[in-house]
Amino acid sequence: MSDDALSFRPTRRELLVNSTLGIGSVALAWLLQQEKLLAVPPTVKLKPQSFDLLPKRPAGQGQARAMISLFMHGGPAHMDLLDPKSELTKFSGTDYPGEVIYSFVNRASKKLLGSPWQFAKHGECGTEVSELLPHTANVVDDLCVIRSMHSGHNGHEVSIRYWQAGIPAVTGRPTLGAWLTYALGSESQSLPAYMVLSDPGGHPVDGVLNWSNGFMPPLFQGTVLRAQEPRILNLDPPPHLKGALQAQNLDLLRTLNRRHLELHPGEADLEARIQSYELAARMQTEAKEALDLSHETEETQKLYGLDKDETREYGTRCLIARRLIERGVRFVQLFLAGQPWDTHTGIRTALPAICKRTDQPAAALITDLKRRGLLDTTIVHWGGEIGRLPVTEGEPATCGRDHNGQGFSTWLAGGGIKPGMTFGETDEFGHRAVKDIVTANDFQATLLHQFGLDHAKLSFLHNGQEQTLTAKRDCRVVREILNHG
Repeated sequence: MSDDALSFRPTRRELLVNSTLGIGSVALAWLLQQEKLLAVPPTVKLKPQSFDLLPKRPAGQGQARAMISLFMHGGPAHMDLLDPKSELTKFSGTDYPGEVIYSFVNRASKKLLGSPWQFAKHGECGTEVSELLPHTANVVDDLCVIRSMHSGHNGHEVSIRYWQAGIPAVTGRPTLGAWLTYALGSESQSLPAYMVLSDPGGHPVDGVLNWSNGFMPPLFQGTVLRAQEPRILNLDPPPHLKGALQAQNLDLLRTLNRRHLELHPGEADLEARIQSYELAARMQTEAKEALDLSHETEETQKLYGLDKDETREYGTRCLIARRLIERGVRFVQLFLAGQPWDTHTGIRTALPAICKRTDQPAAALITDLKRRGLLDTTIVHWGGEIGRLPVTEGEPATCGRDHNGQGFSTWLAGGGIKPGMTFGETDEFGHRAVKDIVTANDFQATLLHQFGLDHAKLSFLHNGQEQTLTAKRDCRVVREILNHG
């Protein structure tokens, strides 16, 4: 070691300042902390987010305030109902010239199948409708028939999830009804905001996922009414608990629940359960009245087909849907058990049967809403998740049509939707949407727009990310079908 190195003796201050371990900085910080001079970032306590179903004003100017969805599980055969194809009829029995993606290859055929049913123009608008839908034909001037729907998927579940919740095949997402009630709440505090009218035969394909709250609080899940009377169980308390005693019990329960919630803030399941209990108490009078059809006139009951065996059940649910909407319920869905429009075989008998069951009640709903002044602010939707192929499936005598998500039809009415029009086209055989294509996300964006909501801005924070119904996918508001663009 050199003499210069030996002669260099740093002072204690220099040693602290020049230490590679930052001892000086550590010591300084310790001294400042002891003197309470060290700046400390403030502790921010985030208030747990709370949710409710109180009515909320949308950011935009929307004409619709409520919606009824008549969901037709299975895929109605559009070329037999709402999308006539003269070329398909002309070349029936010959091979389809294009490529076809089949779901059931072992039963597949390329033989074109012209519609066995006749079409005719109806109303002042002249929209062509199949003879299988005579009642729908009578209200066609109030309908916007979209003939260019497109899911891009032939499977039921994948398309149902796309249609209901915005992304194909993905589960665990909120459905349209959940998004609407989350954004707008309910105009009634005595009835659920989002109600599902189920079928006596059971749940539809994909079951409860059709009305799921997904990653949202359970408060926004659809409330299912029983398919038969009593549609809501236990609305009435036992005789010995009625009156003042029941009121005291409810007050005590409410107090205990609220105290428990204060100890566990932000518990969405607990919060939803408390609100459900309180709603149940309010429903004891309101729900019973809403579901009581005895005060409806005989003419109204016949309008919905309650006097006929084939239409009574579905007509009853359509009439209940109208009664719920006029009492402030935001969103009502009607489902059919399984997927009765899934006509792989026996289409010549199966399709007329399901049309006969649903056609009159669906048309009656439009007529009834309109004469009561409710159609202007209520959107009614009719349609399924896919359509059918223009080729035959199976043996000629018992044939049907396979799945087709490339092009199909649906209709909308009310809530600012332009009436008496058709929009979009499929090709000459009804296979693929070729003009003014409307995806499920386009459809969702358009519906939200009619409620004054922007599909790209209506969001919910989940796992640190802003989620939207359309998942910020490439989509548009279909302004061509709106009264005011």
